[in-house]
Amino acid sequence: NNFACRSPSHPNPVIVLHGILANAYIGINALYEYLGTQGFCTFSTTYGAFLPGVLPIDFGGVTSISQSSAEVAAFIQQVLASTGASQVDIVAHSEGGFLSLYVPKFYPYLQPHIRNIVAIGPPTHGTTISGLYDAAYIFGEPSRRLVGDLFEAVGCGACDDLGPQGPAVLALNDGPIAQPGIQYTIIASQYDEIVTPPSTAFVLEPSVVNLYIQQYCPADTAGHVHEPYDPNIQAVVANALNGHPAGPAFCSTG
Repeated sequence: NNFACRSPSHPNPVIVLHGILANAYIGINALYEYLGTQGFCTFSTTYGAFLPGVLPIDFGGVTSISQSSAEVAAFIQQVLASTGASQVDIVAHSEGGFLSLYVPKFYPYLQPHIRNIVAIGPPTHGTTISGLYDAAYIFGEPSRRLVGDLFEAVGCGACDDLGPQGPAVLALNDGPIAQPGIQYTIIASQYDEIVTPPSTAFVLEPSVVNLYIQQYCPADTAGHVHEPYDPNIQAVVANALNGHPAGPAFCSTG
């Protein structure tokens, strides 16, 4: 994080958020670096870490969405204060994408300070993880609640929050998700095997741009983990930050 970075062509700092079990250096590094080559000033943080500083590598995004969202909100304020910028843009993958939608809604004082949100593969309406979460409902709501309690007990509150009917999913979807004054772009892959069904990423509200990368690059087979590394998706992200979500000039195979 170079807080001295200033970009005349892209004045808004870009906050890049990782997904579950990733961190500020793993999972979004290629996307972070790509945006830097396009003239954006990029910033990232590890949020929601399990035993931060204890393990050789921080595994972020595992604590509850309520805790992680507070950390992300604080980091946004830090970037604003340190750079002197009046607004930031947010680019986020997976759980980070969910948080990019969650934070403006539940931390309304930040709404005027966020211009663009580009969320890649967010589990907006909860994910079944290719049907694995269906087993939690084998005995109905009691077994679903038991699974949630087990996730909490082992330190993965986010695992409960982001499943079908998870507490954070229910909260985010209670009323409009998109907040006034913010431009939203949601990017999904039809080959996403973690956030399933892939359409669960989309925010079907006025002024929100929802797209599959395959609309532009039909041969792109990027799965969930590969999405932030996908050059086609990276190009769409940069275009969205520039105010016109569109596909890359040339498609790679993904």
